[in-house]
Amino acid sequence: MSGTGSPCVRHEFLVALERHGCVGETYGWLPRHLVAYDETGRPAGVVPLYLKNNSYGEFVFDWSWAEAFQRAGMAYYPKLVAAIPYTPITGPRLLVHPDADRKPVVRALIDRALTLTEQSGFSSLHWLFTDTQDTGMLVEQGFMRRTGCHFHWHNAGYTSFDDFLGHLNSRKRKKIRRERRFVREAGIRMEVIAGNESTEAQWRVMHQFYRSTFDRKSGIPTLTPGFFLEIGRTMGEQVLLVFAVHQGKPVAGAIMLRGDDALYGRHWGCSREFHSLHFETCYYQGIEYCIDHGLMLFEPGAQGEHKISRGFLPTLTWSAHWVRDERFGAAINRFLTHEHDMVVDYYQEMQRYSPFRQDSRTGPAEPGKPA
Repeated sequence: MSGTGSPCVRHEFLVALERHGCVGETYGWLPRHLVAYDETGRPAGVVPLYLKNNSYGEFVFDWSWAEAFQRAGMAYYPKLVAAIPYTPITGPRLLVHPDADRKPVVRALIDRALTLTEQSGFSSLHWLFTDTQDTGMLVEQGFMRRTGCHFHWHNAGYTSFDDFLGHLNSRKRKKIRRERRFVREAGIRMEVIAGNESTEAQWRVMHQFYRSTFDRKSGIPTLTPGFFLEIGRTMGEQVLLVFAVHQGKPVAGAIMLRGDDALYGRHWGCSREFHSLHFETCYYQGIEYCIDHGLMLFEPGAQGEHKISRGFLPTLTWSAHWVRDERFGAAINRFLTHEHDMVVDYYQEMQRYSPFRQDSRTGPAEPGKPA
């Protein structure tokens, strides 16, 4: 159904989450996927849909909406969410077979999701981190659009990392070179390994790094070693492990996913602190990989203004929402209109801090221009 353009909507990724207990009753992500079939009984479209009894792992924050429902004596949970669990990656959420007529399939999927929401008495239906095409279809069908802002890197046809640096202003260029030098002078060697070429021992080390970040932040590490091992086996050509090795031993690591023309940074962790190692592992290795392999986009994860000085520019992101209660729907729509204006102001302000020279090419225009 979905090709390799967006790795996190592949069947292999989603089924691994279910098979290894990363979603389900424990964490409040109950699979309710929708499938549309054509006249021959072949799947024509799919929506990765979940019944949620919390807002954990969504990265589009609606805790205040839930509180408002509670104050009014109403239940916000359960709700339906079309999203990739724990994954703030932009991409398609209305997946259509390439041989199918897209528009009627999309409309049928949206209508069915709305019917399910209404008939089941759920408070609302949400589509998170939708691409421009899906966002337009959802807005056309009456959903409220919500605007966010992430920081993405765009490949303007750079021939090398030094070529990329040459398009930055001198202060930012020197800063990045200094940060990379700190890592080299600490005696750290970087390794990038494809998931299908990694060993079980390497995956278990990476999972320890992943857990360490959540342990430090008192979070919940929902992804299991079994999940990592399975996606390494079933879609390993789209998974990258980035290791920082010191004195022959991994001391930090990051997990990234690769699409047809984009790279997505997901998780990071370390066992020892080294100056600038986070930037090298999570940002510079990804940028270098994109340049070397001709990938045009690098999404390093949600939020983070510190990314701007390292070449990641503000980019608007979208989600779409429908609320069953008309009064609350109207109130949320007013809020989203006001929030959109604030996010656009923020987006435009962050653009002023671009590290690129005025005469430099900085890649294609960011998706989702302010409207």
